[in-house]
Amino acid sequence: MTDRIKITQIRSTIGRPAKHGRIIRSLGIRKMHQTVEHNADPVILGQIKKVSHLVKVEEV
Repeated sequence: MTDRIKITQIRSTIGRPAKHGRIIRSLGIRKMHQTVEHNADPVILGQIKKVSHLVKVEEV
């Protein structure tokens, strides 16, 4: 079974590079403090690494 992770946005994308906003959006996060669940595959983990200062990650 694949590992699941919860991703929560804890900081705003305002004043950040546009790429960071696009990554947050591609993860499925639309607003602050929203939580989404994803499988922990290399693509998702790479996106999280790019915006790690904006999100909180927990294992499910």
